[in-house]
Amino acid sequence: MMHAKSESDVTSLAESSPPRSPKRPVYYVQSPSRDSQDGDKSSTMQATPVYNSPMESPSHPSFGRHSRTSSASRFSGNLRSSSARKANRKQVNDKGWPECNVIQEEGSYDDLDQDRGLSRRCQIALAFLSFVMLFTVFCLIIWGAARPYKPDVIVKSLAMDDFYAGEGTDATGVPTKMVTVNCSLKINVHNPATMFGIHVTSSRISLMYSEITIATGELTKYYQPRKSHRTVTVVLHGEKVPLYGAGAGLALSSTGGAVPLTLDFMIASRGYVVGKLVRVTHRKYISCPLVVDSKKTKPIKFSQKSCTYI
Repeated sequence: MMHAKSESDVTSLAESSPPRSPKRPVYYVQSPSRDSQDGDKSSTMQATPVYNSPMESPSHPSFGRHSRTSSASRFSGNLRSSSARKANRKQVNDKGWPECNVIQEEGSYDDLDQDRGLSRRCQIALAFLSFVMLFTVFCLIIWGAARPYKPDVIVKSLAMDDFYAGEGTDATGVPTKMVTVNCSLKINVHNPATMFGIHVTSSRISLMYSEITIATGELTKYYQPRKSHRTVTVVLHGEKVPLYGAGAGLALSSTGGAVPLTLDFMIASRGYVVGKLVRVTHRKYISCPLVVDSKKTKPIKFSQKSCTYI
């Protein structure tokens, strides 16, 4: 704020200075004191002399290049400071906290829920597969442990009840030798397994003469417990079987004589170790050569070496 001079000041100046051209009045600028505290509005008065011409000033701030540069720097400084303050104001939110750039994730939370669902399904699938693999390994171990327990099959004897060879004609009227056979075969089966029983059956049991089957029979399927022995009897029967050219060397029953025959069949056993999931199956092929004499009625006994077991 600017104030006029007091009368005492004007009088003292007039007396001390010689008369000259009238000078412009002296103005005083009041600035707030930097040392004021507690809201004190005390001020100091500073006198600013007024010069008659711009050249009388020690520095020409108003007309020189320096004044232009300083004014430009002042304006640029003011602009920069104002823009910086605006930028700082933009970076501060309503609560006075500085704002920061937040990285926004693309996608919605529904995708995350779907991923969680897939992961749960994958976990269930992995658990199921692990259980299946463990159970499979367990079954393989049991199967490997049960595999060596093969049933023992031994042909005991063959009792020839009826054996007749004679002349006759086939269904078409061709004359040839014909054979009628009725006999019974005894087989012993041993199950050495300690963990499971077996179901025993057989293929067609054939009694052959020179590659011609003259009698057949079949073992009825049965169940045999673990660690047990059983002797089964199979009936073989053939009625008027034509021999054609093979019967040229066959002796008739009326004259008697030895007739070479071959017994051929297969025994199959199946054990259910873990229900029907783990099964153990064994097959044994048996071939026994024998000689039949129509005059002898005693059963033909077989030793261990009489038959071939494969």
